[in-house]
Amino acid sequence: MRTRLAMAFAAIVIAATPTAAQDMLVEKLVFELPEYTTVGGQTIRNVQVGWEAYGTLNAAKDNVILITHYFSGTSHAAGKYAPDETVPGYWDAIIGPGKAIDTNKYYVISSDTLVNLGTGDPRVVTTGPATIDPATNKPYGMSFPIVTIRDFVEVQRALLDSLGIQKLHAVMGASMGALQAYEWAAVYPERVERVIPVIGAGWADASLIAWLNVWAAPITLDPKWNGGDYYDSEPPLEGLAEALKVVTLHAQHWEWANANFGRTWAEVGKDPAKSFDNLYKIEAVLDGAGAGRAKISDANHFLYLVKANQLFYAGHGPELYSGLLAIDGPVLIIHTDEDLVFPPEAVRETAAVIGADGTQVEIVELQGTRGHLDGVLSIAQAAPQIRAFLDR
Repeated sequence: MRTRLAMAFAAIVIAATPTAAQDMLVEKLVFELPEYTTVGGQTIRNVQVGWEAYGTLNAAKDNVILITHYFSGTSHAAGKYAPDETVPGYWDAIIGPGKAIDTNKYYVISSDTLVNLGTGDPRVVTTGPATIDPATNKPYGMSFPIVTIRDFVEVQRALLDSLGIQKLHAVMGASMGALQAYEWAAVYPERVERVIPVIGAGWADASLIAWLNVWAAPITLDPKWNGGDYYDSEPPLEGLAEALKVVTLHAQHWEWANANFGRTWAEVGKDPAKSFDNLYKIEAVLDGAGAGRAKISDANHFLYLVKANQLFYAGHGPELYSGLLAIDGPVLIIHTDEDLVFPPEAVRETAAVIGADGTQVEIVELQGTRGHLDGVLSIAQAAPQIRAFLDR
């Protein structure tokens, strides 16, 4: 059934229209696994993840590009769900007819991860702590098995297998998506012809592990979190909002903050020196961003994503670098020197390790003032290099 749905969708998707000016209209599909055994050896029953695709799968099934998403992202990488939507998928600038990832040529697949953050988004399909445990008929909460970046990849592999896809022309992803891209290339080098990690390094170093702990702290300090048992009561929205505020700031750069806000007060006439209730504009903006995102997110899912990112190093082999050294296909690493989440030194070290045994590695540096977010917002800068890399 899943394969028939996928083939039907591939036949009708508007991405096949040979004009870059027309918006792609896409549909969210659902992939199901009766059960999945995690890398840690625990079994999850009735696994579901959402996915979407752009372009047409060719007869040989060898024109596939997999897009893997970032920490707070979803499978919605390009196109629109309806013609009147104002905002397309996050990488619409490079995915579509005639674009760098040309859907007249490639069949592009993107899927929601396990424990996806956006449980309140009606178009996100994911299995995680907020899901009903068939054994108890209640949400898993923190009894849900710990999952890793490798688990995200294994569920994607099962999706591809269900479609009869055994070879990937490329895997490309930003941030946490870059970690998945490295993992794919390290664990399944025979299936991945080339890889494009964007704003990500080949392992979570001590600094990132610590930052992820800082991201999570507001949730666990919120009394309403209650050890993860809040599904029958009021959720820890204040802690989650604060956590998302920290993520939002960390993903930006001080140049963005200074240029856009400076020392402007949030409200005219309300001097921050006169009251703790009076804020600077940057504070009010971050408060609003965190609160808005919290409304469609789940606190436990956030914590599980934090754990998955902390545990990451490519391939998870006997040595830190062994997975990166297993990568055989050419690699195009895209990053920015303004990144405060994955600093340029870590990205360049990753490139050096991959290339140490002769594997072809190229680095493209994005320009901008948005820090880590330039890997999403400014990706069109790298469009010529992406196109050339894919066409080789």
